[in-house]
Amino acid sequence: MLAIFLLAAIWSELPLLGRLDWPVAVAGMVTMALVVAGALSHLGRVRLIAGHIDKDAIDNRQRRLVEVPFEAGEAFDLIDAAIRELPRIEQVESARDSLQVRAKVSRPDTYGEHPLGRWNPLRWFGNPRNQILATVTPGHDSSSLTLICEPESPAWSDWFLVDDGTNFENAEAITRAISRRVAERRRNEKAEAVQTATEKELTVAKLSLLHAQVEPHFLYNTLASAQLLTRSDPPRAEEMLGHLIQYLRRSLPSTDNEMSTLGAELERALAYLEILRIRMGSRLSVQVDVPENLRATPLPPMVLQTLVENAIKHGLEPRTGGGTVWIRARRSDDVVAVTVADDGDGFNAKSSGTGIGLKNVRERLRLLYGSKAALSVVANFPAGVAATLTVPPSLEEDTRHV
Repeated sequence: MLAIFLLAAIWSELPLLGRLDWPVAVAGMVTMALVVAGALSHLGRVRLIAGHIDKDAIDNRQRRLVEVPFEAGEAFDLIDAAIRELPRIEQVESARDSLQVRAKVSRPDTYGEHPLGRWNPLRWFGNPRNQILATVTPGHDSSSLTLICEPESPAWSDWFLVDDGTNFENAEAITRAISRRVAERRRNEKAEAVQTATEKELTVAKLSLLHAQVEPHFLYNTLASAQLLTRSDPPRAEEMLGHLIQYLRRSLPSTDNEMSTLGAELERALAYLEILRIRMGSRLSVQVDVPENLRATPLPPMVLQTLVENAIKHGLEPRTGGGTVWIRARRSDDVVAVTVADDGDGFNAKSSGTGIGLKNVRERLRLLYGSKAALSVVANFPAGVAATLTVPPSLEEDTRHV
């Protein structure tokens, strides 16, 4: 309208032509018609997108305050990704240190070619792009996002031009993208929790199975040996049965799936080894060096037994001359190291083992302790194998994974 008034003032001063008022009147009416048509088009599109019309919805400049339930770094990454997914996005500038994202967005030709094309006076003031500014404010357990979507033009241009709801559309699109990503993160967390619970159930099932399982061949051989000894050497038969009772008592499944201790597991392993010493005689030697103050160290049931059985089955039993099994425990810094070693055939021997026992031990340690426990199996010098468990000296609530 200012342009029309200026044109009218200049036109009235022109000789002869200044007497003709209709060109100026026509130009003014056409301009007003375009303004009214643009305003109605803007209102109609905002109603279509938002479902309602109010002052905030029809505004060219949109501001949103969104709470994001993540710490500032995660929230920034989420918002940066959401903005980069917008169609026609341009010139994205991310500043992670200041937690800001700036971007330009090309406006779509919402209704195709505008009336009068480039001769439309309303387009002379316009800008074909919008801009976005997103700022993340850190909080205690969450972050807040301030999102501004506006035309790439000064505020005074809003008096002459409308944005056809494009900035409202951009603000809503970014908000939806953030909500979708937060929901996806929550679904992933729930899936991980379900997976962890499933792993826990599987571990408890394996643990119960290990508790209840006494190897049939070991039991049969022990009872057969005891039966023979009752005829030739009753005292040794009685000793063997006593050790078998001790071993079976320690092998019964626990009703509450509690952790065992190094001392209790050592008693089970020694009962097993004493039975084998009676059967193998001088072919088997056992040496134990476990300080009394370390016997209260929490230990998953059956892990020590698994290492001892491996040392016997794959190390000493294949050898005609037998050998020695060492059980040793030491504390270093914040871990307790329990080593089971033998001087048997070692890694060079042909073994019928499948490795499932050691794999189960490693999996149980991972589920119980995470990265705070480990199992290493190395060659012993001068012969045999040494398997070492490293576990924390105590199992605190924030340490236990299962």
